[in-house]
Amino acid sequence: MTTLDLDEALALLDRARTPAELFGDDPAEAPRVYRRLARVLHPDAAGGRTEDAFARLNALWRGYRGADPHTITTPRHAYRLLGRAARGDLADLYRAHDETAGLRDGEVLVKMPRDPGDSDLIEREAVALRTLREEGDRRFRPYAPTLVATFRHQDAATGARRRVNVIGRLAGFHSLAEVRAAHPGGVDPRDAAWMWRRLLVALGFAHRAGVLHGAVLPEHVLIHPEQHGLVLVDWCYSVTAGHAAGGRVPAMVDRYADWYPPEVPARRAAGPATDIHMATGCMTHLMGDRAPKAMRLFARGCRLPAQNRRPGDAWRLLAELDELLERLYGPRRFRPFAMPPAR
Repeated sequence: MTTLDLDEALALLDRARTPAELFGDDPAEAPRVYRRLARVLHPDAAGGRTEDAFARLNALWRGYRGADPHTITTPRHAYRLLGRAARGDLADLYRAHDETAGLRDGEVLVKMPRDPGDSDLIEREAVALRTLREEGDRRFRPYAPTLVATFRHQDAATGARRRVNVIGRLAGFHSLAEVRAAHPGGVDPRDAAWMWRRLLVALGFAHRAGVLHGAVLPEHVLIHPEQHGLVLVDWCYSVTAGHAAGGRVPAMVDRYADWYPPEVPARRAAGPATDIHMATGCMTHLMGDRAPKAMRLFARGCRLPAQNRRPGDAWRLLAELDELLERLYGPRRFRPFAMPPAR
């Protein structure tokens, strides 16, 4: 089958009465036929005018004996789901293989909201990650995930349409929640120091690009122990300059309701100091009672109830943190950090 235009694809679909009439009898060739048709008939490729045709294409594909029910197809890619990697606050993350792209080894994460009504939050993440890549300092891009693709997907069983994000896979990372659970007595402040520094870099990078994260919580901060890397994930609660609603954080993670500064539950406008408040809470929780008094006083100033009394510049705060760390521990030097073996 050569390249098709929309009229040709619609004509082929209209003539087909059975899956075999459309996809043929060759199991090796049928997926390629389906992908060629899907590229043309996908509503995102046709400005939303082909929803009925795309639904019929997928119904025929599900009826084809060689169809893979665990593959999501877009106009340009086919993502084969390999199993759930994580259950997030509002979405499930699936390990997937991009069957059509040459992105490294093809391994990606597919993020799908459990409730189609949360698709607007998935779209917020896509906007935030795109803004960070386009407006942020490229030196700091590794502090946020890579957005590979974003699209609407229709559930084969229910017909519900969801916004889906495809994100570059992160290997070897652990959330701060996992780090804290592995160190029930608290993390040594000298180890927490590099995590705190990198978290402030991530926030400084985002804020200068015009993006607030909105949910800096332990599950959303990932660190790479050996490489001392950090990535801030789950940008579904973010606020960018282009969002309406007065710059308010759109939703809260209920089980962390006590972690938010007052402006969030009060539905007031958020700012860089909002993220700094929550980031500081992550770090004090990580250290527990092991944090020295000077660190606790520093953290207290970052978590004042009044937003305008808190620090609002992550880069300036990083410089102040460095001064504090030098007074406490002397010149900065690398400290190996490792997670305990899994039991």
